[in-house]
Amino acid sequence: MKAKLGIAPIAWWNDDLAELSDDVSLEECLRQASAAGFTGMETGRRFPMNMGELGPILARYGISVCGGWFSGLLLDGDIEREKDRIRAQMDFFIAAGAPCIVYGETARSIQGVRSAPLATKPKLSEEEIRDYGRKMTAFGEWCAEQGMPVAYHHHMAAAIETETELDLLMKHSGEGLPLLFDAGHMAFAGGDVLRVIDKHHARISHVHTKDVRMGVIEKLDRRRESFLDAVVKGAFTVPGDGSLDFVAIVKRLASYGYEGWFVVEAEQDPKVSPPLEMAKKGHKELMRVMALAGYAVVQ
Repeated sequence: MKAKLGIAPIAWWNDDLAELSDDVSLEECLRQASAAGFTGMETGRRFPMNMGELGPILARYGISVCGGWFSGLLLDGDIEREKDRIRAQMDFFIAAGAPCIVYGETARSIQGVRSAPLATKPKLSEEEIRDYGRKMTAFGEWCAEQGMPVAYHHHMAAAIETETELDLLMKHSGEGLPLLFDAGHMAFAGGDVLRVIDKHHARISHVHTKDVRMGVIEKLDRRRESFLDAVVKGAFTVPGDGSLDFVAIVKRLASYGYEGWFVVEAEQDPKVSPPLEMAKKGHKELMRVMALAGYAVVQ
């Protein structure tokens, strides 16, 4: 089985918290990612959104686009409007040969609101999730027909956060909605990461290897502290530096035949956790884990 290793630029600059950003250029970010051993990077706010400008820069460092976030609003929105909103990114990703667009539902989400406690996240009834699942399936099918599939990102402080909420979304959506499995977000939400893989492996098309520091998470006051507060406190980190057993996680994915990207996405304070150092640590751990799980790492 084959695996590709990518990383997200959120370790270098944070799109939601300017205070957690290094003053580094896109080229320096790519240089460091390449030096750490990664061959893919998800997009971020310092990326030009056209391959005419970006392509030569990526080629210089042997990096390809391995995904990137789209702030979806379909929970409260209209499918046709979302098609219009995603079109430019879709065309860019098709030109870049990216595997998918990461769909993150931001309608009603408090993930970017520093003053909103974790306990105030949006909560949907099963009927609401059923209706939402139908819309997401239709949207996902359209995206795939256009040549660029989405991968649905369950996310802390969003409408689909917990294992139960994800189970309901998977129940009420079809195969046209692939899943991005994020071990860190699911662990933070209190879910069983291996059980989630067991239940939904057939839908997993993209993987974020986000690690967590459970010591930080367990001390959070979710009635007072927000998702961004947790990020600032160091809830997330790279594989090999946190609490999750990525040998077990990756072996479980391998047992179901998952092939594709494993992307390190670990937002941290770059002054506390230097990005190049952390990228090297994460890559080293993933290489160890991939070998144990029987993956051949390819470019």
